[in-house]
Amino acid sequence: MDAAREVIAQGVSDVFTAANIESMPSASVKSWCETWTEAKAIETEESTHARYKRVIDRFAGFLGEAKSKRDLSTLQSNDIARFRDHEAKELSRSTANLNVKVLRMCLGEAVRQGLLTVNPAMRVKLLKSSNEAKRRAFTLPEIKRILKACDDDIEWCGLILFGLYLGQRLGDLAKLTWRTVDLNSGEIAFTAHKTGRHIILPLVQPLVDYLSALPSSDNPNAYIFPSAAAHKRTNSLSNQFREIMADAGLVEPRRHEKTKQGRDQARELSEISFHSLRHSAVTMLKAAGVSDFIAREIVGHESAAVSRQYTHLSTDDKRAAMQRLPDVTDT
Repeated sequence: MDAAREVIAQGVSDVFTAANIESMPSASVKSWCETWTEAKAIETEESTHARYKRVIDRFAGFLGEAKSKRDLSTLQSNDIARFRDHEAKELSRSTANLNVKVLRMCLGEAVRQGLLTVNPAMRVKLLKSSNEAKRRAFTLPEIKRILKACDDDIEWCGLILFGLYLGQRLGDLAKLTWRTVDLNSGEIAFTAHKTGRHIILPLVQPLVDYLSALPSSDNPNAYIFPSAAAHKRTNSLSNQFREIMADAGLVEPRRHEKTKQGRDQARELSEISFHSLRHSAVTMLKAAGVSDFIAREIVGHESAAVSRQYTHLSTDDKRAAMQRLPDVTDT
């Protein structure tokens, strides 16, 4: 089938040339993937570009040198499906699905550039993740155990409180500056990196108490959590949080012995992580009688329904809802 497609592609190109028309644009699988990855180095952050490059490199390695040098038009959905299945066995289903999504973007751009007529990756289904660990919310006693485990680390105590009471992602919280905080109005305003959404949230009392206890800064661009902000990759912070959970007795400590499988070996997924604080915020708000729509609007879970019904939701509305949350600092 691949050989037939190459013959057809060459035949069509010969027809164009014979008709004195400019040849159809073409590229090998490898050259196009490398070109796309290089472009992403300009458009995306360093960590995102590194992730895209890892996927592309693994895909090229999976295809092999001979096949990766063939014309891009010879690439079939079956090639990508086999790569997906290979990644699921070697790593995890979620990683395999993420890799398919990256290839969809890469080959989608090839369609827009006229190198392909259809995107073969769009025909590859994502794997169901029913057998993988599901993220869950922390219980109130678990949150208190986590805070106790990092009692000597003021920054991590703050990140955990902000994660619970603002329901935001670790990467966004780590980069918060004093410019985002207005203690007079009791509000914090920032832009979520993942969604680009501008968020304004009230500061509930535990957050006000935490911020008031920190040394004041004359520099509005100074980070609230300077040690966390120094980390370029959120993964390193996530690993630190896992160590805190291990100290709290909520997860097993990770073993650091070298294995034959190397860094790409799949890690056992945990049902709890820093992201669980986001789930906890929603769960506790709903338990306090706040509607599902308002709870999800507060933490930034956007949906068509939320956008339609709560575009008028004020900071005071959110404050009234968030004041129902329990004070985890109250021992």
